[in-house]
Amino acid sequence: MNAAFYQNNRRKFAERMEDGSAALFFSGFAPRKRADENYPFCADRNFVYLTGISRDEGLILGISKIGGTVEEKLFILPADMMKERWTGRRTKADEAAAISGVSKIGYTADYEPWFLNTVKDAKVLYLDMDETRDERDYTEAHRFAGVIRENFPWLNVVNSRPALADLRTVKADCEIAAMREAIRITGDGIRAMMTGVKPGMKEYEIKQLYDAALVKNGCLEPAFPSIISAGDNNFCIHYYSYSGTAKEGDMVLCDVGACYDYVGCDISRGFPLNGKFDERKKILYECAYKTSAHMFDLIKPGYPMEEVDRESHRFCGAMLADLGLIPSVAEVGKLMWHGGSHHVGFDTHDIVTRPKLVAPGMVFCVDIGIYCEEWGIGFRLEDNCLVTETGCENLCVKVPRTIDEIEDLMRK
Repeated sequence: MNAAFYQNNRRKFAERMEDGSAALFFSGFAPRKRADENYPFCADRNFVYLTGISRDEGLILGISKIGGTVEEKLFILPADMMKERWTGRRTKADEAAAISGVSKIGYTADYEPWFLNTVKDAKVLYLDMDETRDERDYTEAHRFAGVIRENFPWLNVVNSRPALADLRTVKADCEIAAMREAIRITGDGIRAMMTGVKPGMKEYEIKQLYDAALVKNGCLEPAFPSIISAGDNNFCIHYYSYSGTAKEGDMVLCDVGACYDYVGCDISRGFPLNGKFDERKKILYECAYKTSAHMFDLIKPGYPMEEVDRESHRFCGAMLADLGLIPSVAEVGKLMWHGGSHHVGFDTHDIVTRPKLVAPGMVFCVDIGIYCEEWGIGFRLEDNCLVTETGCENLCVKVPRTIDEIEDLMRK
């Protein structure tokens, strides 16, 4: 990513702003974990999408559109030798301008006068609010909306999130390039697990193989908490305990993704601990693989987005019914426990406008999960799908995914 990307994102957002309006975006703060410790800080992803700055708490981006003229100003933290000694170097004004492309940089102490001067000529204030949050999880935007409604009654508070979700639905070329690199790194981690796993390993030891591969590639934090499990633990879809032991005969499930230049990926693989698919594992894995291949053949511009879930369940369900594992396709939910797709990008379950029809530049996961408790086999096969002008591309095709590719790698 470069400053031009963030400038273009702000420009496109400003085009959607009403004349006579202002918009505020907050980097946020790390929540308290316990008495003397906060959780690791993660900047608000829309703030990062608009500025490219992610390491500093308490920053504010302001955009105004008055009389057709758009102005923007980024408020950063002032230098503080003592605080920086303890918690790290803060982004300086020249660095913030170079990263974001915002030419006017101020300090957070200057924010209030700027805001009061700006809103005296405004009718609308845009704030980025996640409406799925409840009061205990409110962000600075939610809290500030309450202040505005009480003290600035002439300002109409409008949620900017739908506009940003719409902008984030189609990816820029640099986002796709970053995702390709995230996928390459993730592939290294998955190969490390496939080649390094042994019977008797704890799940956290398998995770260590993955983590080490990411660190070797300079990725110090994954896009989301890794899901790595074995055996019966595979039947917990979002499993984070890593406390089980991988035993002979188990399937290992990994649902993982690296992050590169703020863009993440999401890849799932299932593989036998001993490196060889037995008959039942092979039967179920082929159902997932054939379904995935079927979907990548179907997806193209104009394909209904809701059909990705629907058709993947119908197609896979037909095979599962033929095997006698379910009475009919209508009962596929007994073995397929979650949807077959979600968008991915700056967030793992990316904040986008869920489209009616897929279009070029969209990236979403094709996620085929089968959980057969009767046979003790649960896994998923998940790849990232880039919609092209004429069809789609499986961005994860080089990450071992066929039975032969997995067995060949694990024999080495």
